[in-house]
Amino acid sequence: MSESRQPKSVDLIENYSEVEGFPKPSAEVRCALYSPNGEVFAYTQPSKIVLVTTKDGTPSNEVVAEVDVKEAYDLHFSPNGRFLAIWTRPVLVDRESGVWSDNIHVFDSEANKVVASWSNKHQGGWQPQFTQDSRIMAKNFHNKEIHFFEVSEAFDIKKPTYKFKLQDSGATFQNFQISPGKNPAVAIFIPEKGGKPAQVLIYNVPSFNQPICSKTFFKAEKCQLKWNALGTALLALASTDHDTSNKSYYGETNLYLLGIAGSYERIDLKREGPIHDITWSPSAREFAVSYGYMPSETTFFDARGNSIHSLPTAPRNTIIYSPHGRFVLVAGFGNLQGTVDVYDRQNKFSKVCTFEASNTSVCEWSPCGRFILTATTSPRLRVDNGLKVWHASGQLVYFREYPELFSITWKPQPLDKFPGLRQLEACPEPQQSAKDYLAKRAASRGSATAKPAGAYRPPHARNSGAAATSTSLYQKEMQSSFGSAGNGARKTVPGMVPGAAPPQQKESKTAAKNRKKREAKKAEDSVSPAPESAAASSPAPDTGVVGGVVSLEEKKIRSLLKKLRAIETLKMKQASGDQLEDTQVSKINKEGDIRKELSDLGWTE
Repeated sequence: MSESRQPKSVDLIENYSEVEGFPKPSAEVRCALYSPNGEVFAYTQPSKIVLVTTKDGTPSNEVVAEVDVKEAYDLHFSPNGRFLAIWTRPVLVDRESGVWSDNIHVFDSEANKVVASWSNKHQGGWQPQFTQDSRIMAKNFHNKEIHFFEVSEAFDIKKPTYKFKLQDSGATFQNFQISPGKNPAVAIFIPEKGGKPAQVLIYNVPSFNQPICSKTFFKAEKCQLKWNALGTALLALASTDHDTSNKSYYGETNLYLLGIAGSYERIDLKREGPIHDITWSPSAREFAVSYGYMPSETTFFDARGNSIHSLPTAPRNTIIYSPHGRFVLVAGFGNLQGTVDVYDRQNKFSKVCTFEASNTSVCEWSPCGRFILTATTSPRLRVDNGLKVWHASGQLVYFREYPELFSITWKPQPLDKFPGLRQLEACPEPQQSAKDYLAKRAASRGSATAKPAGAYRPPHARNSGAAATSTSLYQKEMQSSFGSAGNGARKTVPGMVPGAAPPQQKESKTAAKNRKKREAKKAEDSVSPAPESAAASSPAPDTGVVGGVVSLEEKKIRSLLKKLRAIETLKMKQASGDQLEDTQVSKINKEGDIRKELSDLGWTE
């Protein structure tokens, strides 16, 4: 089952058909999502939030609760779905004192009431965090403290059960992340400030006297924290917006691996450039990194940070493991073409398939690990919105268009509901919608291939039926001066009577002699047959130019050949005993690389 949100509607789709009886919204929907266990589905309305049961074996038409909170913009569930956190638009209550209304509310679905409220003007990072069993909730307090609460039907948001506070009163943390697992820990990132290095601290909850692991480093304005599924190791992706060495426009990125046992490692990557994506395997025993300038490289590491395997370089920036960890999806989305590769992790990373999913803004594995959902959503793209479901073998099985689609996701389901795959099953019969879409795409590609491009014709000449001819500026000047075939206009001589014949120009002796020679030659050519044109008998050499425009490969080859010529000149200078600079010697040393690149482009000497 999947969910799709549109401006004023929400669809629940099961077995490629809409769920009957689902209580659809009647007004604008700003947010809609499933609880992490998939048992509750919530969506917003201007005056309330509606919670619908989606538990397996029950019809999805029962409204569990309606929360009387107006103008909700964002929602966040606890892991077991019991608590729903709601973010609403903040309202300034008193301008003089700067007091804002409580705009974050925590709803307890078991008690059917709001159990806590507080104020947070910023929508970024507003979500409270919960431990895996949802017994403890944590919230940020002015980026100086983290307040922990043992949640119940009646807990006081002003009286935290546990409290973490930074020892340095002048410091602030930027973000924190609670680990999954039975023994929760919390990772906290403190950015560098005033010459002091950045820090990542890990504490056991609720023991905050001494960190169980810490790492300090420079070049860290922001840091993304990612725990593995067991909560035993953490990936910290530190980044800066500016590269002090001026090597990269995108700033600098560094990756660190920290363990709850106190160990830490800096992950050394083979290539320079930004880190595009990091992700843990569901098994928690390995992780993958996409990094480097395009075409990027994707490398897999074990839990200790040792390199296991690297994929061939390609324009990719996204890595997604299937729920069982059997398959790995590596794709190039965003400003890339949308090519998707699927690899079999348990079969020595052999490639399963490659398919194209251009303009993708959402990509998810199904809970069973057999299908892939891709979608184009607003506001990233406001055209061609819709969803596609692919089999893991790369075949399209379902397609649906939407005028405007804001979000879409699979319904979360427990992993033990689906047995692991020993081998990939055969693709089921595609739905008619997928067949129609593929047929339409094939027809459009065929017509585009069959129709020649032709020469460019200006707009005023496209419907005239006349052949497209190019007219140079010189020809236009001549036509305007000596008469146009279209209107019979003539050149006007100043002082001449309008309508009178132009005066005869007296021909010089040299001009008359040349004219007679041309006429004699013309008469001779008309009597004797012209020989066959050499251009017609021999094919034109292939210049590598398509449609009058030099191809990218041709441009690259020309550039490389220019470099080779420069290197030959430098080698001659070197042979004659001239003293070369270091940069010139460096250019000579690159000759082998340039010749290899030329060979890869198909150029031969």
